[in-house]
Amino acid sequence: MIKFGIQNGLNVARAGYTEDQILTACMLADKTGYDSIFYMDHTNVPQWKNAIVLDPWVMLSSIAAVTNNVELGTCVTDAIRRHPSNIALAAITLDRVSKGRAILGIGAGEAQNLKEFCIPFDKPVSKWEEQIQVIKTLYGSTPDNTVDFEGKYYKLESACLQAPPIRKPFPPTYMASGGKRTLALTGKYGEGWLPIGYTPELFEDHKDQIVDSMNKNGRTEEEKENFSMALDVDVYFSDDGEESWAKMKEAVKVSLFKPEILRVHGLKDIEGFDFVKYFTEYSMSNQDWIVKMREAATKIPDNIARSSTGVGTPDDVIQVFERFLKAGVNHFVIRFWGKNYFGSIDKFASKVIPYFKDQQK
Repeated sequence: MIKFGIQNGLNVARAGYTEDQILTACMLADKTGYDSIFYMDHTNVPQWKNAIVLDPWVMLSSIAAVTNNVELGTCVTDAIRRHPSNIALAAITLDRVSKGRAILGIGAGEAQNLKEFCIPFDKPVSKWEEQIQVIKTLYGSTPDNTVDFEGKYYKLESACLQAPPIRKPFPPTYMASGGKRTLALTGKYGEGWLPIGYTPELFEDHKDQIVDSMNKNGRTEEEKENFSMALDVDVYFSDDGEESWAKMKEAVKVSLFKPEILRVHGLKDIEGFDFVKYFTEYSMSNQDWIVKMREAATKIPDNIARSSTGVGTPDDVIQVFERFLKAGVNHFVIRFWGKNYFGSIDKFASKVIPYFKDQQK
């Protein structure tokens, strides 16, 4: 089964939509056949000073109150800024107020949300693994069934939560990963995968790594069948796809720019950019790295960059999504760009979703 959702991410923040407008868009998605609604978790987006950045857990609870059908998730949160017990309780609370519709989208974090707040960004992947372990341990805890955990970074002693989730056994965990180690952890611990900035070729490459990890870690056939291979993907409806692409291609290339893209597509002539320093040093107070990244990203060929994004008419978008479908995507989480946000939600629901639903009949 193919799922479609909307993402309240940089597209919504950058446009400066009010809370009421966001809730209206979510109500529209719920009524027109979407399967999910996700909300980004950033403290700030320094490249756009006029953007409005809100807390995802509070917003998702508000969205839960005005919707009935869609699943609701973070895209994605990072527990580095919070103790994992807080994340676990937030996910359970969202699951309860939404009557069993919560998804925990979680990643290892990035310096952008940490540096100015003096939160250490060291050993993020090792901490992330322990966070997932702690969260899942706490999901099953009660006052009569307290839990212990002894890790390098986190510790529990006779700990418990007192709010069982509605979704059984607990809200699914969609893990945001894109390196060998994090992809292996996704296959070991996750119920889903939710990356961003991918071409079909890179998605298939990384999907295979997750499946390999699932096999190595003895995941059951049911776990593998129910695993969500999701993708956060951009859509920009336009009557003139070429004109729109010309306006947005540089931004798309920046969002796509990562070492794995260079590897999968054999772009050796762009190698040399220090991705480690970018992800650990880029912040509100040090934006030099985004300038360097933009300069390097322009070298990505147009045809590769365009394959990552749905630009143009509904038929153009369908062609891009079909390639991702063949690469293994089964849950599309869409960031709609352009001035007519509500119209884009409605157009996709009436022109694109039916095409794929008919294919499944």
